[in-house]
Amino acid sequence: MNISEKAAKQLVVYRGEEGFTDDAHVRVSVKGGGCSGLMYDLTFDETISDTDEVFEDKGMKVLVDKKSILYLIGTTLDFSDGLNGKGFQFVNPNASRTCGCGESFSI
Repeated sequence: MNISEKAAKQLVVYRGEEGFTDDAHVRVSVKGGGCSGLMYDLTFDETISDTDEVFEDKGMKVLVDKKSILYLIGTTLDFSDGLNGKGFQFVNPNASRTCGCGESFSI
């Protein structure tokens, strides 16, 4: 898991806005659902579990559970604030198909 510079800056902003301390980490997981079959889930978490894979990039720790890691290998978390929409985007080389909103995918 990698984080782009833009995404790292937005994560710091959102972490503060949501009332989390600087000790909160980014948790990324994959869940069933969405129009393509799988969906990304992005939250903040202050606890690292024994079953988490921990990545660090741009000063942020990214936590990924063991089930999700297989879907997220090589993925970059990016942030877009362009005319086509504002929000976090997952650039996932493992995804064979993504939906128009970018929130769901299939392998």
